Amino acid sequence: MDLIKTNEAEGAAIARMTLLRPKRAAQLLGVTEGSLAVWRCTKRYPLRFVKVGRHIRYRLQDIEDFLRLRTESGDGGASSRRRRHRSVTAN
Repeated sequence: MDLIKTNEAEGAAIARMTLLRPKRAAQLLGVTEGSLAVWRCTKRYPLRFVKVGRHIRYRLQDIEDFLRLRTESGDGGASSRRRRHRSVTAN
């Protein structure tokens, strides 16, 4: 039984280390490959990537971390709303 749990854990760890091509990474993030290229060049978002020779790859774990950091609770609290409301005065 412990051997099965160990193998499952190792399999999950290996899956997270899998290197993805930009096309697949873009599909998972719901953006274009061009957007990923711009993000890399401008460092607009903290999405880590790996250079293998002249090829760009993304680790699944880095994509999951990126999404986790950018996920908001949606509870409508002050942290998710940045705009200030102006009070309206009657004349």
